[in-house]
Amino acid sequence: MFSPRMLFYLALLSLGAAFRVHTLPLRALHVRARLPLAAAQGGEPLRVAVLGASGYTGSELIRLLLRHPGVELAALTSERYAGKPLSDVFAQFACLGSGALPALTNLEHVDWSSIDLAFCCLPHATTQKVVVQIPSLVRIVDLSADFRLADIGTYEEWYGEHYAPELQPDAVYGLTELARNQVREARLVANPGCYPTAAQLSLVPLLRARAIESDDIIIDAKSGTSGAGRAPKEATLFCEVADGMHAYGVGKHRHAPEIEQGLSNAADEPVIVNFTPHLMPMSRGIFESIYVRLKDGQTVADLENVLKQQYSDEKFVTVLENGAVPQTRHVRGSNHCVISVSADRLPGRAIVMAVIDNLFKGASGQAIQNMNVMFGFPESTAIDGVGMFP
Repeated sequence: MFSPRMLFYLALLSLGAAFRVHTLPLRALHVRARLPLAAAQGGEPLRVAVLGASGYTGSELIRLLLRHPGVELAALTSERYAGKPLSDVFAQFACLGSGALPALTNLEHVDWSSIDLAFCCLPHATTQKVVVQIPSLVRIVDLSADFRLADIGTYEEWYGEHYAPELQPDAVYGLTELARNQVREARLVANPGCYPTAAQLSLVPLLRARAIESDDIIIDAKSGTSGAGRAPKEATLFCEVADGMHAYGVGKHRHAPEIEQGLSNAADEPVIVNFTPHLMPMSRGIFESIYVRLKDGQTVADLENVLKQQYSDEKFVTVLENGAVPQTRHVRGSNHCVISVSADRLPGRAIVMAVIDNLFKGASGQAIQNMNVMFGFPESTAIDGVGMFP
């Protein structure tokens, strides 16, 4: 007998929910009619709101959007710091001078008639309540987990009540390299989580190619502390993090069903992974060591070739040669994902390694990448460049 969790994945596969082409509702079609690609073609700038601008992902979005020639930052919200300049919250923006950015405001004071796109950088289970109130002419990239899981029951198992189930069928899971066409047409894009981004970019092509077994995947993941957000927590205090590392969410981390959703679709069968995240004494970065078993007749070279073919034309995904080991320091402050494949000492097994910057490719950079696709900008606009090292 299948467990309830297995039955969910079987239902998911039958629906083709992950990475599918979503049928746009009438309101989404109106969105596309209202928003020509004028900004991408040198006309009026795209008017953007950042909801939750006082968090790490919000501030990273603003830093990057300031580079974007086709974007105007029209509204920045923060319930806690409403009425203050952003430089009072993040001093790095003081160099822009007074009035360079809109003052922080409450959500209720946003003039939606002047907004084309909203980035939602709000806490989990908050975005749903906000999005249902945003006019349907405004397109949305949501950086929370609120719309990532296609199945409402699974979402509620891991996060609690879903407050906008009527919007879920139209949400597109925005792992850009694997869902570009769907993202282009979407009104609502669910930006992937940081761990799932690295895991799926590494594993989806291998499962689609039937190069690895789907029932024997171990993901050993490490993250910098910014992944926990800016709100003060005992577990992220300096003395709790410095000079050591620890696992957390063991056997129950919320990114597990998100990873499994994408992998199940790629494998055309239910996939459950062994996923354990760890907190590292660094501010940014994700490093995933993924242990897989090869299908009969497959070699490590075959896995590397599958990944190279998948990403040969992708600007932001690099597959290293001959088992070279990627390092988080080399993608820090960039939108790049670097992947490598090495032979395990155990026969018939391989180790896939992947690194990203959790705030960039794992959050704000990928959100802008999705925005660029949605509005016809060159995909690398405002997020190009190599990592910051040293």
